[in-house]
Amino acid sequence: MALILTPNLAAPDDFYEALIAAHQDLDTAASHALNARLVLLLANHIGELPVLLEALQAARDSGPAPKNNDLRDNA
Repeated sequence: MALILTPNLAAPDDFYEALIAAHQDLDTAASHALNARLVLLLANHIGELPVLLEALQAARDSGPAPKNNDLRDNA
């Protein structure tokens, strides 16, 4: 199975609305915990490590560049 990177949700707005509703009234820690549980549930559903690794890389590549935490660059 290859990672699908093109739009693939039949009702993306409905899913987004449900996702936002699931986070309603949660503090930051509880919201992060919900996201972590959701990721683990979906990873279990996918069940194929190569696909999950590809998804991790795609998610990391599509976000902001990592901050440079190398103290030598700050001297």
